[in-house]
Amino acid sequence: MTTTSPVITGRDLPGAAPGRRRRRSRGDRADRSRSSPLDYLRRWISPLVIVGVWQILSSTGALDERTLASPAQIATRTVELVQDGTLGTATLVSVQRVAIGFVIGASIGVAFAIAAGLSRFADDAIDPPMQMLRTLPHFGLIPLFIIWFGLGETPKLALIAMGVAFPLYLNTLGGIRGIDNKMVEAARSMNLSWGQRLRHVIMPGALPQTLVGLRQSLGIAWLTLIVAETISAHSGLGYMINHARDFLQIDVIVVGLAMYSLLGLLTDGVVRQLERRALVWRS
Repeated sequence: MTTTSPVITGRDLPGAAPGRRRRRSRGDRADRSRSSPLDYLRRWISPLVIVGVWQILSSTGALDERTLASPAQIATRTVELVQDGTLGTATLVSVQRVAIGFVIGASIGVAFAIAAGLSRFADDAIDPPMQMLRTLPHFGLIPLFIIWFGLGETPKLALIAMGVAFPLYLNTLGGIRGIDNKMVEAARSMNLSWGQRLRHVIMPGALPQTLVGLRQSLGIAWLTLIVAETISAHSGLGYMINHARDFLQIDVIVVGLAMYSLLGLLTDGVVRQLERRALVWRS
């Protein structure tokens, strides 16, 4: 008498269902990492409401347009500044300053954080001076920067770089120190080289904190730029605002400040997208 054994399919295998769940969860994470146009539109609702209320208050006389220009006046002035090339040139100069200062400060902050996080000797040598400098108000260093570097672009870039370096240093260092030691030991047991451990364990583990520091640093970079462009500047949004202040051009001042805000919002949005894509595995 012969017996037939039941046919075992892939569905009956012990690991099949979890495997399907894993595939489904990865797909869900990928779906959540994508943002629909509606997500972007929702973020603009509250700013548009604020602008609408602002215009209503200006039109009804509740806000004096001589002290605070209305959105309609600002829009008209913006068109004029764009047409004569003033706004585009000033914005380009300011973006260039932020970009250069940010690259310098970010490189210093991340390099020092990696060194201090991976070496006890480097930690003892780097962390105390960084903590001391971090407590200094870097705007108070403007007179020294002018004496050291003159009145050109160097003091402006140094001021931005200093403001950028510390948030990235602290967050990256905190991310490295927060990595589970078991993961590092597992990497060593797999005979990974120092470079491979840095690439596959250290940097991915510290990446969430580094991205937080990146967002903070970009915000500080734009705030610092406003002050930096008052240091004997002859171009940029800060110069445009100071020039408008001398002639009481309130609408031009508000246009310059609005450009700072929009640029800061734009760069923060870029980092948010980078964060969603880079950290999709955490969803």
